[in-house]
Amino acid sequence: MKPKKTYDQLRSARWMVPDDFRSFGHRSRTMQMGFGPEDWEGKPFIAIINTWSDAQPCHMHFKDRAEWVKRGVLQAGGFPMELPALSLSESYVKPTTMLYRNMLAMETEELIRSHPVDGVVLMGGCDKTTPALIMGALSMGLPFIYLPAGPMLRGNYAGAVLGSGTDSFKYWDERRAGTITKEQWQGVEGGIARSYGHCMTMGTASTMTAIAEGLGLTLPGASSIPAPDANHQRMAASCGRRVVEMVWEDLTPDQIVTHNAVNNAVTVAMATGCSTNAIIHLIAIARRAGIPLELDDLDRIGRTTPVIANIRPSGTTYLMEDFFYAGGLRALMQRLGGKLDHSAITVTGKTLGDGIGDAKVYDDDVIRSLDNPLYHEGSLAVLKGNLAPDGAVIKPAACDPKFHTHRGPALVADSYPELKAIIDDEDYDMTPDTVLVLRNAGPQGGPGMPEWGMLPMPKALLKQGHRDMVRLSDARMSGTSYGACILHVAPESYVGGPLALLQNGDIVSLDIPNRKLEMEVDDDELARRRDAWTPPKPRYDRGYGWMFSRHIEQANLGCDFDFLKSEFGPNVDEPVIY
Repeated sequence: MKPKKTYDQLRSARWMVPDDFRSFGHRSRTMQMGFGPEDWEGKPFIAIINTWSDAQPCHMHFKDRAEWVKRGVLQAGGFPMELPALSLSESYVKPTTMLYRNMLAMETEELIRSHPVDGVVLMGGCDKTTPALIMGALSMGLPFIYLPAGPMLRGNYAGAVLGSGTDSFKYWDERRAGTITKEQWQGVEGGIARSYGHCMTMGTASTMTAIAEGLGLTLPGASSIPAPDANHQRMAASCGRRVVEMVWEDLTPDQIVTHNAVNNAVTVAMATGCSTNAIIHLIAIARRAGIPLELDDLDRIGRTTPVIANIRPSGTTYLMEDFFYAGGLRALMQRLGGKLDHSAITVTGKTLGDGIGDAKVYDDDVIRSLDNPLYHEGSLAVLKGNLAPDGAVIKPAACDPKFHTHRGPALVADSYPELKAIIDDEDYDMTPDTVLVLRNAGPQGGPGMPEWGMLPMPKALLKQGHRDMVRLSDARMSGTSYGACILHVAPESYVGGPLALLQNGDIVSLDIPNRKLEMEVDDDELARRRDAWTPPKPRYDRGYGWMFSRHIEQANLGCDFDFLKSEFGPNVDEPVIY
């Protein structure tokens, strides 16, 4: 345990204490905002990094929640300072928020570094905000606590419970198949998202907030609280109070995000039926903390961690609101028992085991026991072979078991418009064994690796009654998606990965139990195709996209910028104040 800090040791004291011209300016401009010395003297400055915006429906309540955080900071004797950051709305940002995850990470790190900040409350929830905020704060290294936005309420239409994303895909297939009317489709549209908060399925948002809690970066149970629940307001104030204490304790993230904490987070993710996006973000987060984490590590833990959260899309019935009532993440971690390291320290300053305490499960069908899992292994499987030498990802728990081993002819689209032409042609020549392929949709090719990987079912198969098929891509897919979708193929086709050499009619072989993904094409033929392949034109000639294309890493490495990983160079010095 470190000795408690004194006021003169705080970062903010460099701005506010000296009897010099610059500090005169800092104090006078603080007074310009109506504050007096009694508001800040002897108190830590707490940054509240808020990803609210008018274009972020998942964070509509963050204006209010920031005020609750400030209340907690003031109660504990701190000085709150709200700083706005990119909101990364999954709904609106194109071509994909993944293109800008690293931008928010950079913004977070530099907001903290450049301001008189001693501790931080990170406010996020919608998919990429969680990893981005955490990545940036880890790189900066000051005490921080993560405040998750919380899931929205269950959707509802005509008496049916709707899950965000998951039922959108389901009913869109039915609309395209002609089994529901336009009016019914519009009813689903109006009922599927009926409160603020992030997706209430176990999509990427719920996955990443659970991972944040598994890492020890939230208050116990925080990730499960529905956004509209009054407990969420109290949790926000508690975050404000606790971060002040963390500053005095000098409880920095390197004491929390350890190798064992990362393994805990992977285990929690696998047990929840997590989004495929968890793999990319977990690798990036771990590497920011200087902890090596590879695809094989995730697959190894997944092999021995069953899915016990019966939540859509891996489950068929329940949503995050049900999960909260059933006991939430603390109860799930209780059920995981010795699969977690209970000695890991969390933002509470106590152990993960202390935070779990005597948490109870109140519905054994929502949170299953280890001997009655939803799926016998973890949510995700890592595949390798001559199609994906650096790995690909599939979610076996969310697809028909008949596709766990499969052979079929490839049907390849080089772009999304080409794919649409295939899937919208009711008479396109294909069979249920066909492997539908979209390429040039990875980190550079997308650009930004969009969530195009749950390729829509072709009308030619929908009209025959089929609702799943093997699909293959170097793209990602929404965490709310489902089906036999192979994703994150690395290296991506746009940079010359083997997927670029696949041709129509080539037999693709999938073997999930043995973690294999192959194209049945001999090496000599692949070498001939390699010699004939020409690189595509760059996606960008200037600006952020130009920088992105030159520094983005592949999916198996977490899609971080190469110059942001911890091993790239020494930590940045504190800013000079002259």
